[in-house]
Amino acid sequence: MTHTFDRTILREYDIRGIVGKTLAKEDAWALGRSFGSLAGDEGARRIAVGRDGRLHSPELESALVDGLMECGLEVVRIGVGSSPMLYYATNVLDVQGGVQVTGSHNPPEYNGFKMLLNGRSVFGEEIQEIGRRSEAGAWSDGAGTAEHADILDSYVDRLVQGFRGKGFRIGWDPGNGAAGPAVEKLVKKLPGEHFVIHSKIDGTFPAHHPDPTVEANLADLKALVRDNHLDMGFAFDGDADRIGAVDSTGRALWGDQIMMILAAPVLKELPGSTIIADVKASQTLFDRIAELGGQPLMWKTGHSLIKAKMKETGAPIAGEMSGHIFFKHRWYGFDDALYAAVRLIEAVSGSGKSPTELMDEMPTSVATPEMRFPVEESRKFAIVQEVLDRLTSAAAEVDNVDGARVKTDDGWWLLRASNTQDVLVGRCEAKDEAALARLLAQLDDQLAKSGVERTESAGH
Repeated sequence: MTHTFDRTILREYDIRGIVGKTLAKEDAWALGRSFGSLAGDEGARRIAVGRDGRLHSPELESALVDGLMECGLEVVRIGVGSSPMLYYATNVLDVQGGVQVTGSHNPPEYNGFKMLLNGRSVFGEEIQEIGRRSEAGAWSDGAGTAEHADILDSYVDRLVQGFRGKGFRIGWDPGNGAAGPAVEKLVKKLPGEHFVIHSKIDGTFPAHHPDPTVEANLADLKALVRDNHLDMGFAFDGDADRIGAVDSTGRALWGDQIMMILAAPVLKELPGSTIIADVKASQTLFDRIAELGGQPLMWKTGHSLIKAKMKETGAPIAGEMSGHIFFKHRWYGFDDALYAAVRLIEAVSGSGKSPTELMDEMPTSVATPEMRFPVEESRKFAIVQEVLDRLTSAAAEVDNVDGARVKTDDGWWLLRASNTQDVLVGRCEAKDEAALARLLAQLDDQLAKSGVERTESAGH
């Protein structure tokens, strides 16, 4: 027997598609067979499986488990929870890998799978290999078993282990995503006064879309903070590996600004460390890391790519504009938005200032939000290459670690292909509005030369 996946669901760092259109339970079963066979070839015996709160996650999880068991694997089902809770399970349970059924921050009709094996993320070429293995039916056979493990309490205890911060008045918005139950338990273990909204898991996301990197989705959190005169607020995406934050005035702290606050205590403890941020991050973050005595490293966007680079460089912390924050320092090296919130409370405590004062002190630059330009899947990487070719022939100052990040006297602009959507992503940052307009004109010019028109921007 063989199975062919819809080509579009085999993404760079996960498998993800639209349920009923490009993704079905047969795909989940075939993934269980293919990933299970890969795991077995590497000597894995036991695999942890978790799922988010989407309406189709139970059916997909059930089919996935069937496929894994038919490879002869023992499956440990941890039930509903965040992706980081599944990552935690792979670190503390007697398992050699894990799969999380999740649509992450995508709209409700999406779902997918994030995979780990023998301490690494399965991504890139390995995901393509899973597709080829499925098409060839190169599956091992066996009769596996499944058991349940309840790790929520142990996970929440670990989040606050060694916590050394003071109490604040804090708002929390899990956005009806998978983190709700963990947040409810977490706030009981933290000092201070806590206000939690939208903590009931609901795969229809009735309150707002669970993606805290889009400012419109922070409206409820901002109102909560304002109405209750809170010190700060946190929001999470659907599977709680992305954090959003606001200060007491309701100003959003983006991923690079959160990193500026988090880096200071880490570099105090580990002077000279490498600290990684993705190509979308502000130049002010890289400058701040250097100022604090750290080694700033700009790297490709994508949680799997960042984790791999952290392992290679020994970086104690890394972060992305998208709100993925990765701690190896006192943690396991994976991105966990709840743990990032705990560490942010600590870092603010240690600074002796409020989040609002820390925000006020940050160097100012003007930047566009993250702009997304819909393009054909088949064209997105080709367009970036066309832009790079033109810039190279024009002798521009370009960093091509992930797309094109172009530095000029005005600041910088970026164009890269998204690995999770059929879009190009653009961003510009400059010293003032006039300089920003000049950078945007350069970006527009390059897009136009490749037949793309900038019509709208979506979210920071």
